[in-house]
Formats: sequence, C-alpha cells, structure tokens
Amino acid sequence: MNLLTKAVRGTQDILPADSYKWKFVQNIMLNEANLYGFKEIRTPVFEHTELFDRGVGDDTDIVQKEMYTFNDKGGRSLTLKPEGTVAAVRAVLEHGLLNDGVPLKLTYITPCYRYEKPQSGRYREFYQFGVETFGAASPEADVEIICLATTLFERLGILDLSLEINSIGCPKCRQEYRSALKKYFEKYRENLCSTCIVRLEKNPMRIVDCKNPDCQKIAADAPSIIDFLCKDCRLHFNDVKNYLNGAGITYKINPKIVRGLDYYTRTVFEFVSSLDSNRNLVCGGGGRYDGLIEEIGGPTTPAVGFGIGIERLILLMQSQGIEIPKPNRCDVFIATADKSAQAKALSLSKILREASFYAEFDIVEKSLKAQLKYANKINAKFLLVLGEKELAEKKAEIKNMDSGEKFVISLDNNFFIEVKNILTN
Repeated sequence: MNLLTKAVRGTQDILPADSYKWKFVQNIMLNEANLYGFKEIRTPVFEHTELFDRGVGDDTDIVQKEMYTFNDKGGRSLTLKPEGTVAAVRAVLEHGLLNDGVPLKLTYITPCYRYEKPQSGRYREFYQFGVETFGAASPEADVEIICLATTLFERLGILDLSLEINSIGCPKCRQEYRSALKKYFEKYRENLCSTCIVRLEKNPMRIVDCKNPDCQKIAADAPSIIDFLCKDCRLHFNDVKNYLNGAGITYKINPKIVRGLDYYTRTVFEFVSSLDSNRNLVCGGGGRYDGLIEEIGGPTTPAVGFGIGIERLILLMQSQGIEIPKPNRCDVFIATADKSAQAKALSLSKILREASFYAEFDIVEKSLKAQLKYANKINAKFLLVLGEKELAEKKAEIKNMDSGEKFVISLDNNFFIEVKNILTN
C-alpha cells in the first residue's frame, strides 16, 4: 500500500487494541486524585512562548533545545506546552482561582511536546498526569501528594518502586550551596561535558543530575545540599520525613535529586523502579515550587505537585505483567438471515443500547455465515438470529455463546424485559 505519509517521528497512534489500557489507567488516576480533593483542569495545547521562557527557565534544556515553537499568522510566538504545571499556574492566575480560598487542588491529564530523541517509553508527543496543590506551605501538603502517588501505584498493581526524597532548601540556602558547588566543579572543568561547562557559570546545581557518565562520576563526591540547609528548611525536611514514617511510607534520601530552577524549594522527590536497570523514573517531577507563581506574575504563593508520564507508566505495567481489564464484551449480536430482518435488527439494537447494553448488528451486508464468524470474533456474549420465520412468529432464539444454552424470547413489547432478564442473570 502506497501511503501518502506516516505518523510523525516521535508520535504514536494509540490503537483500539491498546486504548482501553489508557482509559483504565487514566480513570484510576483521576479517581484517585478526586479522593484527595483534586479537581480536573484542562489547559490549551499551546501557550505564548514567554510563559515557558519565564516559567520553565530559559537556560534549561527544555527551553533551549526541546520546545516546539512557531509564529502564528499574527506573528505571535507560540509554543506547544512541554509540561503541564506552568500552563496550570497561568490558568490559576488568569481566572483568579486563588480568590476562592486555599488550598486549591488541581489535577490534569494533558498532551505535552518535547523535541528529544525518541526511545522506549519516551516520545515527542506524550501524555502527563499531574496534581498541583496551591496555597499550602506545610510539610503535610508535601506528604499528602506523596501518599497520593503511593496509593495510585498500589491501585495500578505496580511493584518494586522506591521513593527517593531530598530537600533543595530555599534561595538563601542555595546561594551558599551554589558557591560551594562552583568551587568544587571548577577543579574538574576540563573533564565536564560542554553543557555542564556552561552550567558551571549559570547554574552549577544542574551539573549534579547531568546524565553524562563522566559528569556523574565527578558529581558523586560533590557537596550535598542537605549540609547547607538553613534552620527552617531543615525543620521542614525533618517534618516531611517524620510524616512519611508515620504514614508507613518507606523512602531513602538521595542528595543527587536537584531542581535547577530558583522557584523550586525544599522537598523534591522521585519514584524509581528497582526492576529497571536504567533507573526508570516513574514519577520524576515531584516537589515544591514556592516561587513559580510569583515568577509568572502572581502573588507569593506556596505550591507543590508531581507529574507522571503515562506512556512510561503503561510500559512499566506491561513489563511487570500487570493485567489490565479487557474492554466490555458485546452483550448481544443480532444476525440477520435476509434483508427483511435488517430494520428489526436496527430497532432491537436501539432498544438495547438505550438501556446501556452493548449491542451490534450487521451493517455491511455480510452473509449469515460471515455474521456468525464476526460474532465470534468480537466475542459476543449472546447471539440472536432473525429471519422471515422469526419475524412472522414474533419469536426468536437467543444463544449464550459461552455455554451454548438457548432461550426463546418474544420480539414484541416484552422483548426488552425478557432479554434484560437473560443478560443480567
């Protein structure tokens, strides 16, 4: 087949054979968030570019290398959103949602776009589930969303996840820490990658989580932010650990988890799959960002949240052999022996569908034999065959496709009652 074109590299079609898995996972995500009081928000796919320049950081890889940015017909620079948090913050400020009182809890499932090398579980168009709490500065707020993530993974049946936490302090803490990092990494300047040489001047904290193996070796002995925490940040971090202990949530402290932007403060965390040799980050964007709302133009407002890539999550579930419930089977397939029965098949199907039963009938003029094969293919629970005889007698047989048991039903006003009793018993 000579196709005009194929899907753009880094994107994927989610076909019916897999879409039910997405629906199952997304429903659990939104339901779990709802149990914690989070309400869904939906933001546009694209925003003004300056929102991400300011909100994500113009010295980050996302802004410098990965954003899909274009000028519209009015000459305005627009960007396909690379993540969900900043767009949610913009919506909160634009519509004055904080005026209704805090805490404000929002959740979303949104497509995001980043121009990076496609690989397993990582696409240029991907979907992100996120939760954001605005207006709560307490360590309890941090632990609440960690609890949400923990119970979400449990409901999905995901095993062998480890929670890693850190504190990156406040701007006051980080000023001294950055000076110590710069002094440390300066000794290894010649061995750093080209990107980290630039980071050394702009933001040495970002060298700590560089993925370059040489930089990772150098960073292994770098100073830890925990040693530079001020009294308030240390107390906050201790409270987070105590609340996690009280909730029975196991964790380990990973001083290498950093966020290179100034608006991130205090608690940061990740969930990592121990079954993946590449340290598959299942939830790699968790933490507090008390400075972001102010950075975008709003009042000083504490905030905390996390994001999960759905593609990588489903891939992990599949690798662990987690069974996702199959979509509903067809309740009744109505086969027609001849053209005269088509109108009746349509009418009966409509009656069943209006009562929320999954019903199908032939719409492509297949032979009766082909219709029976199709009923088997879609794994229909019951089969009803209509022909001239059935129409004349106003009676027909309905067959249980699993057991082979047959029932005689009427095709008049009692049809729905009799079929309902059979389907629900």
